[in-house]
Amino acid sequence: MISFPVNQHAIVIGGSITGLLTARVLSHHFEQVTLIERDPLLDRPEPRRGQPQTRHLHGLLTSGKQILERYFPDLIESLVAGGAVSVDMSQVTRWYILGDYRLQYPSGMMGILASRPFLEWQIRQRVTALANVTVLDRSRVESLIASADRSQIIGVKIRQHSIEQRSIEQRSIEQPQNDLEPNSIEPSPPARAAQKTLMADLVIDASGRNSPAPGWLAGLGYAKPPETVVTVGLGYATRIYRRRPHDLVGALSLITSPDLPHHQRGGIAFPIEGDRWIVTLAGWVNDQPPLDEAGFLAFAQSLPVPDIYHLIAQAEPLSEVIGYQFPASLRRHYERLNAFPAGYLVMGDAICSFDPIYGQGMSSAALQAALLDDLLHQSIAPTQLPRLFFRQAAKIIDTPWQLTISEDFRIPTTQGKKPLGTDLINAYGSLVQQATHHDPIVYGAFLQVMNLLAPPSRLFHPKIIWRVLKAKSEARFRSQT
Repeated sequence: MISFPVNQHAIVIGGSITGLLTARVLSHHFEQVTLIERDPLLDRPEPRRGQPQTRHLHGLLTSGKQILERYFPDLIESLVAGGAVSVDMSQVTRWYILGDYRLQYPSGMMGILASRPFLEWQIRQRVTALANVTVLDRSRVESLIASADRSQIIGVKIRQHSIEQRSIEQRSIEQPQNDLEPNSIEPSPPARAAQKTLMADLVIDASGRNSPAPGWLAGLGYAKPPETVVTVGLGYATRIYRRRPHDLVGALSLITSPDLPHHQRGGIAFPIEGDRWIVTLAGWVNDQPPLDEAGFLAFAQSLPVPDIYHLIAQAEPLSEVIGYQFPASLRRHYERLNAFPAGYLVMGDAICSFDPIYGQGMSSAALQAALLDDLLHQSIAPTQLPRLFFRQAAKIIDTPWQLTISEDFRIPTTQGKKPLGTDLINAYGSLVQQATHHDPIVYGAFLQVMNLLAPPSRLFHPKIIWRVLKAKSEARFRSQT
């Protein structure tokens, strides 16, 4: 087996938030880190072609915020100075679910509300400023380079596009478009490109849902990871509006959750930088929001409560309505593989692409980056690193996967292997949600799970079960009086 001086060079494939945070982690452990991104990266917030969902609403949960603060101590302050909103979501959100509004109270769990391009740009500025990090944009990884016995990945072959291609690609991403598939890429015009070989001690694939890792592994004689696919047929539409100081009274954000399976429409309105609202409306299967102005407003008006409609009906639109289709959640079980090459890992959406409406993807990826940091601090042998990383990353993924998949299976048309006990869990989950209308203890436990600070088992603690059943009894009494 070929080996290199330990911790000399690491490569990260993909310049998303997962890739950027991974590069930051690796900069502590390697003399040189190279970040490879196929899109052009400009020194300003911009939507990228490789991330069609970038124009839509994103959420950074408390767990993700804490990890970003650990690696970028000045990031939150800079985001807020640039107009992002740091909030205790339970205190400032008017959240309607299952017949009533959740209690608004200070939980102490803070989140950040900002557009994805602004957040990513702020992180990218800090990563590119690191002395030992090099960014190669407009570059595509074509293949992995393996040792002679194929037991170790020792580098990558890349193709770098010319400056002329960068200009062509940037003009294309600056045009408004409706998004169809996760990480979908339109064909680019032919252009001059240079091939290059980069050698490395560790290669991290953070290239997203359409990662070529399974095919690369198969080409080297390894098994492809087993996959779990849950087809949800989610569609949503987003529009940006001007935000005025007194648009809302008693709240800074709005969430209207669908009452699945009976009512399959929901919406979210968050404040973001630039004194703007980002408003996303969502629906499933054949009940998805229209992309014209009148249809978008009518869809908002049809939600269980008219909060979002009242907000946007009088607001000034600042963008077109942009649509997005998310066909299925996808999980690749690398932890189940018996053999995996040393010197190579897969992270973020390349492992698991969640139903995005629940907003847990970025925080899950941040937890994986922190895991990688912990393992590298332990000086684990390169041959053991993939096995340990994938097994522990699977535990991180389990919580958001369980939460999102359980909700998706409330809809009869959802396709995939339904986990045993899902209906029972959902029935109890509905009682938990109803208890959050009045009980801050139950709501706090739910928020800890939702923010990936605690496992779902927290909601099955005897004290929480008792309070949930008590809330159900009190609700029944109120309905009879």
